[in-house]
Amino acid sequence: MKKAEHLISLISIVDDDESVREATMGFLKSNGFRAQVFASAEEFLGSTHLNETKCLILDVQMPGMSGLELQRRLAAENHRIPIVFITAHRDPEIRNEVLCAGAIDFLSKPVREEALLHAITLAFECAA
Repeated sequence: MKKAEHLISLISIVDDDESVREATMGFLKSNGFRAQVFASAEEFLGSTHLNETKCLILDVQMPGMSGLELQRRLAAENHRIPIVFITAHRDPEIRNEVLCAGAIDFLSKPVREEALLHAITLAFECAA
């Protein structure tokens, strides 16, 4: 991926844990990415960033709409945003479900930086 793509392609982070949001955004920005954070799926859906998001880093379990529900809603509304799920709950059934529904990856918290960068690279290739 070219450095210029980092600067113009938006990565949206949706996680109810503020420390995860801020740490992930800081990591992405330090690696040259443009990132925006959201505390809930509903906040993301109501934002002006929905249509410009080229990769979505999404928590599985959140109050209100879950990450799985957001994935289903985006698909139903024909939004083709590559999704990288992150979770503290390693559930093989959920992992299988989200991957079969088109997610790029399903990473466990704490997320290894190399794994996240690899998943983002794949997401941008899918979005191209």
